[in-house]
Amino acid sequence: MQFDQLKRREFITLLGGAAAWPFAVRAQQPAMPVIGFMSARSPEDSVHLLEAFRRGLKEGGFVEGENVAIEFRWARGNYSRLPALAADLVSRQVSTIVAAGGEPSGLAAKSATAAIPIVFGIGGDPVRLGLVESFSRPSGNATGVTLLTNLMEPKRLGLLRELVPGVPVIGVLLNPNFVQAPVQLQQIEEAAGSIDQRITVANVSTDEELEAAFAAFASERVGALLVTADPYFDTRREQIVGLAARYRLPAIYQFREYAVAGGLLSYGVSITDAYRQYGVYAARILKGAKPADLPVLQPTKFETVINLKTAKVLGVKISDNLLSLADEVIE
Repeated sequence: MQFDQLKRREFITLLGGAAAWPFAVRAQQPAMPVIGFMSARSPEDSVHLLEAFRRGLKEGGFVEGENVAIEFRWARGNYSRLPALAADLVSRQVSTIVAAGGEPSGLAAKSATAAIPIVFGIGGDPVRLGLVESFSRPSGNATGVTLLTNLMEPKRLGLLRELVPGVPVIGVLLNPNFVQAPVQLQQIEEAAGSIDQRITVANVSTDEELEAAFAAFASERVGALLVTADPYFDTRREQIVGLAARYRLPAIYQFREYAVAGGLLSYGVSITDAYRQYGVYAARILKGAKPADLPVLQPTKFETVINLKTAKVLGVKISDNLLSLADEVIE
C-alpha cells in the first residue's frame, strides 16, 4: 500500500511539472526585440509613412505586436528635443534605432550611441555629415537612406521659373535651425544668380515667423514661392499650403504630399518608398545584419506632381512642356 501511495505522489508531481512546462519555456524565450523609432516630424503628418515602414518590416518577417515592439518618439519639428529623445531610447536598450525625419534625427541618434544599430533617413550627404564613412561600406553602427531632397533646390527653382516665367521676385522659406540650411541657401543663390533671378529669403523656424514671412512676401510683392526641403516645414504642411493659397502664391515643394494637400507643384522622390526601406533595413538588422555591411541607399526615381485644381484657383496656366514632365497630375 505504501508503494502504491508513493507511486501516486510521483505521478501527481509529474503532472504538476508538466503543467508548469509552458511557463518555464516562455521564461526561457528571448525577449521581443524593440525598435526605437525617433523622428523630427510629427505623428499626425506621418500616418501614411508609418504604414510604409510597417510594410517594410513585414517584408522582413516582423509584425508589430507579434514578434517586434516599437517605441515612438516625436520632436514635432523642434530639433532641440532630439538629443533627449535619442538618449531615452538608448537608456531603454532598444535593439535598433530608426532615426527618421531628416538629418537632425540621424545626427542625434549617432551622437547618442556608437553601439546600438541605427537606420537613418536623411535628405543630404551622409558622408559629409559624418554619419558614415562611405555609401558602399558605411562602417560604424549606422546606415540608411538618403533621399537627396536637400540637394534639389536648384532644380525646384528652375521648375518654379518655368511655372511662372518672368516673375520679378521669388520668395524662399528657409529654416536656419536645419543643419543643411547653409548648403541649401548657397545652392539657391548660385542658381538664382545664373539665371538673373531676384530672390528674397525668409528665415522661419516657428509658427509666428511662418505667418510673418508670408506677410513680408506680400509687402515685397513676391510672385512665387520656393519652400525648401525641411522636416519642420513637413510638420506644418497644411498651414504652409493654406498660407500660399491665402496670399495667392504659386509654390513648389519637396514631396507629393504637399500637392495632394493643395500645393501647386512638387518635385522630389517618393518618401513612402523610403520609409518602406527603413523597415526593410531594420528587419535585416534584427536578423543579425550589421549596419556596416548595408550600403546607404539612394533614390533612382524623381517625380513631378502638379495640382491643376490649385492652378485654376490661382489663375496659373501650366505650360505644355511642364505638363509633359509631370509624373502625376491632380485634377
